[in-house]
Amino acid sequence: MESLLPVSPIVIVLVAGSALSLAFWIALPRLLAWRGVSLYWRTKFGPALVFDSSDDDGTPVRLLNVRGTFQSIRYTDDELACELVCVYHRHFARIVSNMGLGAGARILVMGGGGFAFPAWAVTHVPGAQVVVAEIDPAIIRIAREHFGLDGLEARAGERLDIRCADAWEVLCSDSEGFDVIVNDAFGGRSPLEPTSTPEGAATIHAHLREGGCYLANIMSALEGRRSGQLHHVRSVLEEEFAHVVLFAERPEEPEREAVNALLARD
Repeated sequence: MESLLPVSPIVIVLVAGSALSLAFWIALPRLLAWRGVSLYWRTKFGPALVFDSSDDDGTPVRLLNVRGTFQSIRYTDDELACELVCVYHRHFARIVSNMGLGAGARILVMGGGGFAFPAWAVTHVPGAQVVVAEIDPAIIRIAREHFGLDGLEARAGERLDIRCADAWEVLCSDSEGFDVIVNDAFGGRSPLEPTSTPEGAATIHAHLREGGCYLANIMSALEGRRSGQLHHVRSVLEEEFAHVVLFAERPEEPEREAVNALLARD
C-alpha cells in the first residue's frame, strides 16, 4: 500500500479559509437582511445595498448604495415621499420651480436610481411629461421593490415615461426637445461620460427648447487634487452655454468631495 503524503499545514489553512469564506458569502445576504439591509449582487455597476436610516433632523430615509457610492436617498414617510432629501436635488427643484413650466413641458432625467427627482417633478410640475432613462433593469426593479415606483407610475399615468435604455441614446434619438435635461446618471462614482465632452455639451444644447436648461450633479471637491472633474465639466459647458452656475454642497469645505449642482442655460 502506498503511503499518503503529508498535507502541508498551509494547504489545510487555505482550504479551511476558503470554506469559511464561501460560508460567509452564502450567509451574508441573511446576515444583512437580519439587520434590515437588502443586498443585490448583480447590477450593471456592482453590488447594491438598500437600507433605512435618518437624516440630520431624524426624519426616516431610505438609501440606495451601489458599489460603495450612494445613488439615491428618499424619504420613507408617505407625506414626504415626493420631496427631496439631497442638497443638489433641492437646487435642481428650486431652478425648475422658477422656470414656470406648465402643460406641454418636457423634462428628461438621465438616470433613475430611486426615482427621487422624477417623483418630485411629477408632483410639483403639473402637466409636464417626465421621461426617465435608466439603463439598468436591476435598478428599476429595486426602485419598484423599495422606493415606491409602482405607486408613482399609477399616480402619474402617461406623464411618467420610464425607459430602460441608455440615457445618452434616449437623448440623441429625441426629436421634440426638452425644457429641462437633468443629468443624474452615475456608473459608480463616474458621471455619464459623453456629457463631459465638447461634442456632448453641443448635443445637450441642441436638444434643449428655447429657454431650457441643463442640470447636472458633479461629485467633486471645489479645490485641490479632487477638483479636476468639476473644473473640466464646467469649462466644457462654459464653451457651449451663455451661463454656467455652480451650486456647491459644501462651500465651507472646498477640498472635501461633495455632490455639487451645475446649471447651464442661455
